[in-house]
Order: sequence, then C-alpha cells, then structure tokens
Amino acid sequence: MPNTLLILWPMGALAALTFVMLTGILITRIAAAKAGKVTPRDFAFGESERVPKQSRLISRNYSSLCELPVLFYVLCLMLFVTKTVSDVQMILAWAYVALRILHSLIHVTINHILFRLLAFAGSVAVLLTMWVLFFVRLA
Repeated sequence: MPNTLLILWPMGALAALTFVMLTGILITRIAAAKAGKVTPRDFAFGESERVPKQSRLISRNYSSLCELPVLFYVLCLMLFVTKTVSDVQMILAWAYVALRILHSLIHVTINHILFRLLAFAGSVAVLLTMWVLFFVRLA
C-alpha cells in the first residue's frame, strides 16, 4: 500500500494542466486583442465568432477540465481521508491524468474528433473504475 499522501500528486498534475490551459486562454486572447481581431464586446456573452479558433479551443478545453475532473478531485480526497489509497488506485489516478493530458493535447492541436473521443472515453472509464473500486473497498 502506497503512502496516502502520494494521491495528492496526480491531483496536482491535473490542476497544473488546468492552469496551463487557463494561461493559454489569456495568451491567445491578449494576442487577438493586440492584433485587433477582437474587442471586449466579443466576450460579453461568452465568445463571439470573431474570437480566433485556437483561443476558442483552449477555452473549451479549460471548461472541460473544470467539469468531470471535479469527481476525480473529490474521489482522491475521499481516498486520502479514508486512508484507502492502494497501488491500483494510484495507477488509475495517474492513468486518468495521462488520458486527460492526451485529451487536452489532441483538443488544442489536431482536434481529431475520434482521437479526442477515445481519450475522453478512456478517462471516463478509468474514473468510473476508480469510483467502483472505492466503494467496493468500503463495503
């Protein structure tokens, strides 16, 4: 059984990815504004069609990192608090993070829908497995 504190590292890695995407939004929006492609009005109700595609992709990816991963963070904290972190859960946690990184890279680069779907679906399957294993262990 690993040190319970180790479950915090995959959480930190996923948080770092989220901040990287947030920084990407800032950089691409500032660049678009400096180039005169957008004005503050283009962000009044989200993002207008004038916002460059790359900025919109990064923004959507950031939003995705603030949705389902919440369940990952909650589960990791539950594993930590209940001291039920196992080697299997650690491997799955890192697999989840790796798949989310892959999903983000695909999303903001080639944006191949099938590849993106496979990475996302894989991450969902890993997260679901983690939750099932957590409750099986509690039972």
